[in-house]
Amino acid sequence: MRLRTVHSQAELEDLIREVGFLPFFRNSIPGYSIEECTPRSLWFAPDADGPWEWKGPIAMGKTCAYGKFFQGKAGFISLEHFPAFLNYRRDGYDFDARYDDELASKKDKQIMDVFLERESGMTHELKKICGYGKQGQKGFETVITRLQMQTYLIVQNFEYRKDKNGKPYGWGVARYTMPEAQFGTEWVEKAYREEPEASAEKILRTLHGLLPDASETQIRKILG
Repeated sequence: MRLRTVHSQAELEDLIREVGFLPFFRNSIPGYSIEECTPRSLWFAPDADGPWEWKGPIAMGKTCAYGKFFQGKAGFISLEHFPAFLNYRRDGYDFDARYDDELASKKDKQIMDVFLERESGMTHELKKICGYGKQGQKGFETVITRLQMQTYLIVQNFEYRKDKNGKPYGWGVARYTMPEAQFGTEWVEKAYREEPEASAEKILRTLHGLLPDASETQIRKILG
């Protein structure tokens, strides 16, 4: 497939709403990514913002969810489609129920427990609270990616260091939150009103319509 080229944050937001599911990076379906539908000149340009700078404000705008949803890699899902996606990926479980049924690890719970006391947490904060580091626990990225793939956590924003002129620089640090905190508990609970299998079928129909040239295997690989 070939997505139209976008040149601004507003155009990217419109595209996300239009297609519903949009991976950030190249994947097994050619042309189906933000990386491929934005000019290379807008990536890490010294005098212009591009997709790398747009992703935080778009996530903060609450018109879509952002996180590592696609084969462990990042992307956006519009609010129209995120409830079905959440229900499918959670398989009808809230996190406590998943843990009680021994379907989540103690490391998963340790991180999720942090969000019982705060609405959001940055990467370095979570690592410190949960004891990750050179002399501590290992595997933080594996755990935080799994929790995003299961939609218990999403990325709320990216925060940057600033130079003496107040201009952000370097790699942004992710700030995580729960969809319940970002969009409201009632909004999330509505997702559980249908069977996860029905949500999966709904998503498959959407992706088949969006990606008519993609094979069933490619689409299911993206869906996870």
